[in-house]
Amino acid sequence: MRILLSTLLSILFLASCENDIAEVNKLFTKQETQVEVAKGVELLYSDSARLTMRIECPVLVRHLDKVNPWQEFPEGILVEFFDEDGSKKGSLSADFATREENANKFVVRKNVVWISKNGEQLETEELIWDEVENRVYTNKFVVVKRTDEIIYGHGFESNNDFTRWKIRAIEGRVRADDYTRDFKN
Repeated sequence: MRILLSTLLSILFLASCENDIAEVNKLFTKQETQVEVAKGVELLYSDSARLTMRIECPVLVRHLDKVNPWQEFPEGILVEFFDEDGSKKGSLSADFATREENANKFVVRKNVVWISKNGEQLETEELIWDEVENRVYTNKFVVVKRTDEIIYGHGFESNNDFTRWKIRAIEGRVRADDYTRDFKN
């Protein structure tokens, strides 16, 4: 009798261990299984074992879409750029950013500030960074602050390290000798 009772209890126990896929699916929404969330993130990019860029963000959300995966930085981003010798050559900060992984494009929005190695500062509400074409651009209103002048405009384009840039629809006073040097293509 004990053996029969033991066998019966064992069969019932093993039968109750089955995972019902519908029950498992109730635990997680489809959206929860298609994202990864990381907090306190620091990403390092290098080329030939030399640090080229460091990204810091409080929250990184990776959207794992099979066709178009993308990253979201909902609480802001700080990017620091480095020269071949390891010295900091500029920085970029914004309150929100996204990165399309397949297109290799960053879009930073809200309180965007880009500071170059020589102290020039760009402020705008949106900036697009095309990693493939090595250019940064926007069609939004921009403010460029230099040591002795402030330049306003609508539209901006630059190389990655902010050494050659141009502003469209310029407003404000600009020294003529600097204009020919800095705004040429």
